[in-house]
Amino acid sequence: MSSSRARGFSFIELLASLAIMATLLLVAIPTARLVTQRHRETQLRDALSTIRAGIDRYKRATEQGRIQVKLGESGYPPDLAALTEGVEDISTPERRKMYFLRRIPADPMAPGNASDPAATWGLRSYASPPDDPAPGDDVFDVYTRASGEGLNGVPYKDW
Repeated sequence: MSSSRARGFSFIELLASLAIMATLLLVAIPTARLVTQRHRETQLRDALSTIRAGIDRYKRATEQGRIQVKLGESGYPPDLAALTEGVEDISTPERRKMYFLRRIPADPMAPGNASDPAATWGLRSYASPPDDPAPGDDVFDVYTRASGEGLNGVPYKDW
């Protein structure tokens, strides 16, 4: 028995399939953006934690008398490069260098690819107030220069 009816999809079936696919795309695109933003925020949190830990290790080494500090200096690194380039350990006879970070992570929220990752961060010196961070003679803290706020509702610059 052969059927005279042609096999295939009707116009209504094609329209229903397209409507279902469009609905799935409308759900998938915001979800993909949310996942991307969450990933960048995780990278930002990790990078800030890494740099701040390096700054804290540098400060601890100055308090232990392992890094020479001039009178009146805060004991924080003069710049981010000091964390990766190393400083002399004056407590050892060989004066070996101490390194606090292997590399400075770039700010994941900064636009474009910077050739110098340290230049992507905002710097706060020990002498500057917390509500108005400004660079100075040392690096007490770092922050992102990105505008906007995170998924947690806190502005990125306050992380």
